[in-house]
Amino acid sequence: MMLLNNEMNSISYRQEIRPSDPEAVLQIVRSSGFFSSAEVEVAHELVCDGLANAQSSSYRFLFAQYRKVVVGYTCYGLIPATAGSYDLYWIAVTDQMRGRGLGKNLLQKTENLIRGVEGRRLYAETSSRDLYLPTRLFYEKCRYLREAVLVDFYAPGDSKIIYSKFLNDK
Repeated sequence: MMLLNNEMNSISYRQEIRPSDPEAVLQIVRSSGFFSSAEVEVAHELVCDGLANAQSSSYRFLFAQYRKVVVGYTCYGLIPATAGSYDLYWIAVTDQMRGRGLGKNLLQKTENLIRGVEGRRLYAETSSRDLYLPTRLFYEKCRYLREAVLVDFYAPGDSKIIYSKFLNDK
């Protein structure tokens, strides 16, 4: 699905989870080529939990749609026992939508949703592997601060990099 730049205005957003969303999430995270099969399964499990447990799930979602097709999403949630700190568990867009500003729009809209419930800070983590350089640059362009590096967290030579953003700093 190729979009012209002016068609980005046709993207709609929704928070409610629909029965078709678990499959859409699988397709989105698989299309990236970034995630292992275990990570893909986790993404799928989170949206299934959100669907099955609706109001009681701690996972919140924002879906981006183009012509009723989900083309990107975020999954986020309040970090237990904190006063307004949130984790961004997932942000992903279809391969065809990368580089068009959809990820940035999804992140900004997610930040606004969190601000709307008095969220103060959003944390995101990613890998130090070369494959994830575009992800790290994305967070930095979106004004996230690199807070910590946990050396060899995922595997030898694959560290966890934690970013954060104060949400009252628009």
